[in-house]
Amino acid sequence: MKGENENAARAIIALIDVMARLRSPADGCPWDLEQDFRTIAPYTIEEAYEVADAIERGDMAALKDELGDLLFQTVFHARMAEEAGLFDFADVAQGIADKMIRRHPHVFGDAGVRNADEQTAAWEDQKAEERAARGHASLLDDVPAGLPGLARAVKLQKRAARVGFDWTQAKDVLAKISEETAELAEAIDTKDPNRIEDEFGDLLFVLANLSRHLKVDPDAALRRTNEKFIRRFRYIEEKLGDRIADASLDEMEALWTEAKQR
Repeated sequence: MKGENENAARAIIALIDVMARLRSPADGCPWDLEQDFRTIAPYTIEEAYEVADAIERGDMAALKDELGDLLFQTVFHARMAEEAGLFDFADVAQGIADKMIRRHPHVFGDAGVRNADEQTAAWEDQKAEERAARGHASLLDDVPAGLPGLARAVKLQKRAARVGFDWTQAKDVLAKISEETAELAEAIDTKDPNRIEDEFGDLLFVLANLSRHLKVDPDAALRRTNEKFIRRFRYIEEKLGDRIADASLDEMEALWTEAKQR
């Protein structure tokens, strides 16, 4: 274990040195020197999605590369913060280590938990104490606005559920989906784009709630369906070739059904 830690430490130091050279005013990279937190943030989000994509595909070689890219993003932000006199990579690493120790008293302290559910509850209690210490008045104050819509909906609902504002079972959510679907149909009849968007958002929000009750990650489920759509549509393309634009919907539907059966 000691040797592994030493190797990891040397690799991290090498990466930090690479980043420092890239940001060197004297002989660094012009593109890297032009960046700031805002311009780099989209790349950070993109790299996180590429990590998820590699996992979804089961490509461990790609996962290693993508994790490196994501780590580089952390080093990039930390370097810019160090230049501004705010914090450095060591502060980031120590901060997360301290947080994990604090949130796992059953591992690093004397507390005990019997199962994963108890640990989740203890984790949320610890996070609630941290939010209170930061002066957040509402349970929802620190749910990031930049999260993808579905992920943010789930996180908002989880927070509200902590004080009992939640359905007790999935079938109640299904009933609400039927209600929201009917309201969306009414909005469509009005041809009012604002009302349509509002009702469509309500439907998505309830679907996100259902995913939470079913313990399904909605973004992961949608990514999986996207890949399924790609596979089946490519089958249609392969079968129809250049005449795909002239094929009837019935013909394409028949090939779609073939793809499903395959």
